[in-house]
Amino acid sequence: MSRISTDDLHILLVEPSPMQRKIIMHQLEDEHVLAIDAVGTHAEAVELIERLHPDLIISALHYPDGSADQLLQYVRSRPALSDTPFMLISSENRREQLEIFKQSGVVAILPKPFTRVQLGAALNATLDLLDPQDLDLEMFDVDSLRVMVVDDSRMARRHILRVLENLGIRHIVEAGDGREAIEKLQREVVDLVVTDYNMPEVNGAELADFIRHSEMHAHLPILMVTSEAQDAHLRNISQSGVDALADKPFEPDTVKQLLVRLLDRH
Repeated sequence: MSRISTDDLHILLVEPSPMQRKIIMHQLEDEHVLAIDAVGTHAEAVELIERLHPDLIISALHYPDGSADQLLQYVRSRPALSDTPFMLISSENRREQLEIFKQSGVVAILPKPFTRVQLGAALNATLDLLDPQDLDLEMFDVDSLRVMVVDDSRMARRHILRVLENLGIRHIVEAGDGREAIEKLQREVVDLVVTDYNMPEVNGAELADFIRHSEMHAHLPILMVTSEAQDAHLRNISQSGVDALADKPFEPDTVKQLLVRLLDRH
């Protein structure tokens, strides 16, 4: 069966500026997106989302009657819509202003203006979420692979779970922070740990340190998924035993490649 492509996508664009809407729609059309609905307010977006259930929501940060974080929270709270990929386009670069989106499992955060390469990568990440492709591993049977996902953000965990499930992974253990992960590792057998870095109680680096100094778990590959992967204090995080880092938001294909490399070398 052939994979879906950008011309199969139905996209809702939420952008209050008519000029910006026109520019972004033109850029989407250049990427062969054929079905685009564009609105300028939160109210219009909610009405169209409920009626049309788009494949992807692309949103500016602010509207006259609301903001992207309010729209994202609305989408994530609706069972029929909660897994809808969400992409933010914003000139905002302050980390504290973008953190809620990074922790909510957005598919991409694009700057204004963005490049064609950035848009193409974000659309490909959306296709990866919508069109599952199993991992191809030499050393593991994906159906029996056991993964622990550790993140204090429920929405971030849900996004990671969806990516892993789309890769054919079915046995997943969840933990809300490093302390809970350590407790569950005492009674759960897993093949891989995917963890956030910045968590209460026990953070990702401390969890990795525990794993590396545990006779039972020292062999486990560790993938850290974090919004702080570029920060100076994480540059040497591999010294604590982390095998690979992925940014939030991440591209599913990037995680797929990292998992193939991690699992087939352990």
